[in-house]
Amino acid sequence: MTLRRVFHLLLRSYGPQHWWPGDSPFEVMVGAILTQNTAWGNVEKAIHHLRANDALSPEAITASLPGVLAGWIRPAGYFNVKTARLQNFCRWYLAAGAFDALQRLNTSTLRQRLLAVNGVGPETADDMLLYAFERPVFVIDAYTRRLLLRLGLAHGEESYDKLRHAFEQQLGATRRQVALFNEYHALIVMHAKVRCRKTPLCRGCCLLRNCPHGRHEVGTARGD
Repeated sequence: MTLRRVFHLLLRSYGPQHWWPGDSPFEVMVGAILTQNTAWGNVEKAIHHLRANDALSPEAITASLPGVLAGWIRPAGYFNVKTARLQNFCRWYLAAGAFDALQRLNTSTLRQRLLAVNGVGPETADDMLLYAFERPVFVIDAYTRRLLLRLGLAHGEESYDKLRHAFEQQLGATRRQVALFNEYHALIVMHAKVRCRKTPLCRGCCLLRNCPHGRHEVGTARGD
């Protein structure tokens, strides 16, 4: 079972997702920070509050009183920590020249710069790279790890970067792959919500024939 085969099976089952988590590159970056340890639906509520208060810009966020900003993003959870991270990121973003300056950096340099910002880890940085800067960087999240483990394509001890490189090496990592990476990540998220949950719904899954975990679950349910 190859990663490309997984993609085609998911695409055939769910269809194109047309998923884009934001209306602007900066909104994507804000969402990437706010979605840490919370569901995307809560992030959307927080972003709605920022937009309703004319605070969805790096200038407005840095100028906001921490207590006020925390109130706006409260739906995203861990709001005091995320307030500090968001303001810290926005100060860095403005000092770095904002989007126009950052987009001129090559992908490797830009990733290093993002990772150097306090509160920005690999998954958050790669969310920004893929969805805001349209770079061919695959995002490894908890859903992806779960899927790979159940398919037997990972063992659980792999580092974030090892899994990321596996996707990029098998699928290619050129500018043409940005749309593919976007679609693939969205399909994994959909599959994790519909089928590959913490307690999976394996019967009828499009990946069942190639999933050792799923075959075991179905066999156990049958009493095999």
